[in-house]
Amino acid sequence: MKSKQGSFTKRAVLAGLIAGSGILAASAYAVSADNAAGKPRCEAHQLQQGEARWEDRRAAHLAELKEKLALTAEQEAAWNTFTESTQPGPRHPSMDRKAMREEFEKLSTPERLDRMQAMSDMRRARIAERAGAIKTFYAQLSLEQARVFDAEAMPRRHQHDHHHGLHQHRHQS
Repeated sequence: MKSKQGSFTKRAVLAGLIAGSGILAASAYAVSADNAAGKPRCEAHQLQQGEARWEDRRAAHLAELKEKLALTAEQEAAWNTFTESTQPGPRHPSMDRKAMREEFEKLSTPERLDRMQAMSDMRRARIAERAGAIKTFYAQLSLEQARVFDAEAMPRRHQHDHHHGLHQHRHQS
């Protein structure tokens, strides 16, 4: 009878340990979930910092390109138009993917297709605008400046593949 009581005690202790560890795990999860409530603000801050770094790199790249091109005084106006026209526009509030997904869930399939077509048309118009600005500036360049522009204008060190929201970096030699 004593052996049955010993085994019951061991089982009770084991069950208590398992229950205690479960409670600890649940409380740890609850704490991390509470901290996650502040995460969007943190992510927004990181996004702003990332955009600021990108703008700084873009400005530095353009300054370096301008120096390498050795523009004449007559080309300055074309350069200014080029840099202004190729500057990225402000991000539209609807660019929030979570909000966009929630909005899309409320739409019928034909409405979703219409919305996607409209967004595609806006992107194409922006690309056409930028291409026109680049071609106009390029036409102002001498043959040697055009060679420099061809080699330096589009950085080839870090190309990005955008496929299903995943960013993969390729480093070219």
